[in-house]
Amino acid sequence: MKPRIIIDALALLGPLTGIGRYTYENARELSKTGSYRIDYFYGYVSDQLMTPAKAQGRKSLRAWIVKNPLVKSIIRSIMFRFAGIISPRYDLYWQPNFIPNHSIKAAKIVATVHDFSWEIYPEFQPSERVKYFRKYFYTSIQQCNHIITGSHFTKREIIERAGIAPEKVTVIYHGIDHTVFYPRKDDKKPAQKYILAVGSIEPRKNLKNLLSAYAKLDRNFKDEYHLILVGAPGWNNQDIVDEIKSLSQWVKYTGYVSDDELAKLYTQASLFIYPSIYEGFGIPPLEAMACGTPVIVSSASTLPEVCADAVYYIDPLDVKSITQGMVKVLGDAALQKELTTKGLIRAKEFHWEKSAREHQAVFDKVLKG
Repeated sequence: MKPRIIIDALALLGPLTGIGRYTYENARELSKTGSYRIDYFYGYVSDQLMTPAKAQGRKSLRAWIVKNPLVKSIIRSIMFRFAGIISPRYDLYWQPNFIPNHSIKAAKIVATVHDFSWEIYPEFQPSERVKYFRKYFYTSIQQCNHIITGSHFTKREIIERAGIAPEKVTVIYHGIDHTVFYPRKDDKKPAQKYILAVGSIEPRKNLKNLLSAYAKLDRNFKDEYHLILVGAPGWNNQDIVDEIKSLSQWVKYTGYVSDDELAKLYTQASLFIYPSIYEGFGIPPLEAMACGTPVIVSSASTLPEVCADAVYYIDPLDVKSITQGMVKVLGDAALQKELTTKGLIRAKEFHWEKSAREHQAVFDKVLKG
């Protein structure tokens, strides 16, 4: 009989960014293998993986919940308390979003820990999230049979901060969807050139420094290269919103866009920039590389591990470094060509199929243990 596993899919209930993307792509690939009987936990149990389109249909409810911390806390408490009642017993429970719900009855538990931003940069997180993690994170992951993480950088943090034995932590790189993110040969460069940045509008993505750096460019440069920001509305971002408005002649914020539209934006961009202060992995730079766009990224956290020598690095805390990076890359055609070539090669190393196979290897090892 096939092992019965349950995947916590709460991260799918909203725009498919970051952890939601990681959850959906791996769950979809795992379901294709036919190796397991898979259920999904959305606050209720279902044997159907929710598609991004269906998840989008529920985002307004989720947005309302997120904006009401008391409601969010009550709902989380109810789901956690009754999960064990409404679900049968499973051979394995995979929590792809940090903290397992230990009310779900499973013989083995695997959790994915993406980063320690809540601890290292608590000022970049909503206070409710920080309190929740401080209360539950460390005791919860100690009860897991195995931990998955997206980089060797984060694995070292898990070992050092949580005291987890190295053999209980497996690094599995994320992937990108190469059927969506590739150079769109039929997409002509737009009349207005632009620099593209992708990420939620929130402090950790360092958009404030990016906007300050862009503002320091001379007027002719800004006239030639506008700045387009793509991403879901985050939190604590009023200063970023105000800065966008002050530069509205050159800066455009699109909000969240579909994958197809995002791929077109990557392909048509003159440059992609990702100045994030802290990441557990960082998928957007790889997507941009796969679309043949020169990439600038922050030299912080996991990004050098993920991007290797295929990008131009800047110091995310130094506005001058960000400004100089944009001028350097856009002013050097040979460098742009080099970054494009290296980026296309680097991006080919990351596939969701490979990621899912490695997840399956971990699950099978844990199930046999």
